[in-house]
Amino acid sequence: NPYAGLVSHLRASWLSGKTRPMEYRVAQLEALGRFLDDKKQEILEATELDMGKPSFEAFFSEILLCKNELNVTLNNLCHWMKDEYVDKNLVMQLDSAFIRKDPYGVVLIIAPWNYPIHLFLVPLIGAIAAGNCAIIKPSEISKHTERLVAETLSCYLDNDCFAVVTGGVPETTRLLENKFDYIFFTGSPPVGRIVMTAAAKHLTPVTLELGGKNPCYVSDTCDVTNVARRVAWGRFFNAGQTCIAPDYLLCTVEMQDKLMPALREAITEFFGPNPRESPDFGRIVSDKQFRRLRALLGSGRVALGGQTDEAERYIAPTVLADVLPTDPAMQEEIFGPILPIVVIANMDEAIDFINARPRPLALYAFSCDSKIVNQVLERTSSGGFCGNDTLMHVTLTSLPFGGIGNSGLGKYHGKFTFDTFSHHRGCLHRSMGLEALNTPRYPPYTQQKLGLLTSAFEVKRRGTCTLL
Repeated sequence: NPYAGLVSHLRASWLSGKTRPMEYRVAQLEALGRFLDDKKQEILEATELDMGKPSFEAFFSEILLCKNELNVTLNNLCHWMKDEYVDKNLVMQLDSAFIRKDPYGVVLIIAPWNYPIHLFLVPLIGAIAAGNCAIIKPSEISKHTERLVAETLSCYLDNDCFAVVTGGVPETTRLLENKFDYIFFTGSPPVGRIVMTAAAKHLTPVTLELGGKNPCYVSDTCDVTNVARRVAWGRFFNAGQTCIAPDYLLCTVEMQDKLMPALREAITEFFGPNPRESPDFGRIVSDKQFRRLRALLGSGRVALGGQTDEAERYIAPTVLADVLPTDPAMQEEIFGPILPIVVIANMDEAIDFINARPRPLALYAFSCDSKIVNQVLERTSSGGFCGNDTLMHVTLTSLPFGGIGNSGLGKYHGKFTFDTFSHHRGCLHRSMGLEALNTPRYPPYTQQKLGLLTSAFEVKRRGTCTLL
């Protein structure tokens, strides 16, 4: 295997204990901060070359949010690393019972192309903070960013403990043949199954950040202008190539009629009368993705947008009206600047529609009535939820981010990333003395010993508590 030597080298570094001291972890994290500062302009240029990403969007998603994760981690690492002491029974009151946060070892991070810096760097921050060695596999589809990471990251990190591997499907397949102690994958559900199958051969734990069709319910009681602006921003940010973008709207036919002029106004406000000329609207990452998306434009009827240019990989911000559940746009995650609207009769029908499909990575609900938003929250299941906005829940490092069911497993962001890359090791350190306290558990057994053991170990239920 071409990567066996690299994995062995990193494992030897990890076994030496080099990555465990807090000072080492802090030094490597601070080096990541210098990488972001030094390479800021190159990151903006690479993402613009890869998918026409506006510098505003690239700075916000690829640099600012990563710096936030980094600083939250540096601010709290000392506290996160501490042993967590737990409750004890009567017999062990003089002993030490605690949870130790151990690193897993050598971890593999496989990143996608749509946010090519953010989606390898945020997991890497947690992997380093937890004391692991790591191999990073950036996406070959965002080739300019891949080259930037491959050529420059090694100048900042300890090369005995961290490495970048490049290549496509064959290289990734060979890489996955090696035994890792943890695998963190962001991508599509079909590839997630391949990664999980490879991990199962070594009983390697995984976090899978996948995707899906994120529903967005719009009730009849809402501020239509605000809904249109927030939905248009979330759908067309990064030209729709966002795993938590609202994938389709669910609303009544009356609300669809109200939303159309409001969405047209929002799109014009954001990108001008011709979004193709706007510096604030991106492009599709590849010819393959462009052709896939163009084929979806036949769903329902094109109410807004619909213009395409294959040479530029440009697809206009598009809204499809009267889309049927059987239409092509409803059979796969769109991952582009196309927003289908599916008409439903009421909230109950919308909830049934959502629950009849695989659980999404994100779910959105808009209403001026908080009871309606809460109804959607309580009666559905999704990786994350955001009421009366889109995407914004992902900006909080205090919230876990991750999928459920078909949209993935595991979670990260902030402390959740540290915990994901840490083995929570249950530890008990007892005194060598006080042997009389242990006598009741030793043979020969008697009823008297069982009574003493029960008194010492039994956990009794407390009285019920009534919330007033």
